[in-house]
Amino acid sequence: MSKAVTIIASIVLILHGLVHLMGTVVYTKMGSIEGLKYKTTLLGGRWDLGERGIAVYGALWAVAAVAFIVAAAALWAGAEWWRPLVVVVTLFSLALTALDLSVAYAGAALNVLILAALWLGPRIIAWFSR
Repeated sequence: MSKAVTIIASIVLILHGLVHLMGTVVYTKMGSIEGLKYKTTLLGGRWDLGERGIAVYGALWAVAAVAFIVAAAALWAGAEWWRPLVVVVTLFSLALTALDLSVAYAGAALNVLILAALWLGPRIIAWFSR
C-alpha cells in the first residue's frame, strides 16, 4: 500500500472513531450534541433499553472509537494485524449504527465503504498491476 493511501486510510479510521464518541457523549449523558438527542430507544423506537441499557450502548460506541484509533495506529505502523482489526471493528460499528440507523445512517454507509475497500482494494491494485 502506498504511503499516501496509508495516510488517508489512517485519517479516515481515526475520524470515524472520533465520531463514535458523539454517541458515547449523548447516550451516557456526558453532554449534549446538536442534532443528536438523548433517547432510550433503538430500532426506530421499537426497542426501549431504559437509561442503563442506553448508557451501555453509549459505552460500546467508545469501545468502537478506541478500536478504530488503534487500528489506524496499527495500519500506520505497518503491523500485520491491522486488517483483521479493521474488519472486526467495522462490523461491530455497523451493528451499532444499524441499531440507530435513523441518526447513524452516514456512519453505516461509511462502514460499508470501509468493508468494500478492504475487500476490493487488493483486487483493484492487482488488476492495475497487470
